[in-house]
Amino acid sequence: MAEAWLSLGGNIGDRKAAMDAAVRRLGQLPGTAVTARSSYYRTAPVGPVAQDWFVNICVAIRTTLGEADLRVACRDIEAAMGRDRAREISWGPRIADLDVIARSDIPDVPAHRELTRGYVIVPLAEIAPNLRVAGRAVSAILAEADRAGVEKLGWPAPPVSAS
Repeated sequence: MAEAWLSLGGNIGDRKAAMDAAVRRLGQLPGTAVTARSSYYRTAPVGPVAQDWFVNICVAIRTTLGEADLRVACRDIEAAMGRDRAREISWGPRIADLDVIARSDIPDVPAHRELTRGYVIVPLAEIAPNLRVAGRAVSAILAEADRAGVEKLGWPAPPVSAS
C-alpha cells in the first residue's frame, strides 16, 4: 500500500461539484481510500486563452495501485467527467485535471513540474506540510512559491469519510 498526493483542478461548470465528484471517484478506485483533502482554492488561470478562474484542491490517498495504473485511473476519471484531451486547448479550460504530485513508494521522484505554482503548493501544504518531494519539505517549497492569485474559498470541504 502506497500513499500518494494529487492535485485536482477545474474551471468549467460547477467547479466545487466537479472537485467533489473527482474525489468521490478517486475513493472508489480499487484498493484506494482518500485520507485527506485540502480546502478549496480559487486560482487564476494559466494559459494561452481567456478563461474562467479555477477551483483547486489537493488530496492524499492510500492505494494498492501502482504508479502507472494510478495515472491511467486519473485520466479515466477525467474522461468520465467529460474531459476530452484530444479536443481541448493545451492549458485551456477543463472540467477536471488530476495530477499525481508524489508517492511514498517513489521517494526520489523529481518534483512535479507544477509543484512551485501556488495552485498546487498552497493546498498541498495544507494537508502535507512535512511531505518531502525531491528532497525538500513542502513547507519549504511553499515559502518560496508565488502565491499570487490563490484565494482560499469559504466552502467547507466534505469530511474525508464522505469521499
